[in-house]
Amino acid sequence: MSANLHEAIELEKAGAKADFSEKHELSYPEELQSALERDPELKAAFGALTPGRKRGYLLHFSSAKQSSTRVSRIEKCIPSNLSGRD
Repeated sequence: MSANLHEAIELEKAGAKADFSEKHELSYPEELQSALERDPELKAAFGALTPGRKRGYLLHFSSAKQSSTRVSRIEKCIPSNLSGRD
């Protein structure tokens, strides 16, 4: 058996539990923060999203290397957020 399997068995026997309660704080790109500050309706719509959808949007926005691309991605997503489709 592998070392990882032995370690997992020992942890199980010891009653160790994984701590899933720790929340990961989401980091908002500057471009999204300024868009949310300019538009209170967008801020409310984005705030109403589920944590998973927020995380997905933030990953999509943040993965762009250039600021202009982040702005473009944010602008493309605004209509669907405001209409409640997403």
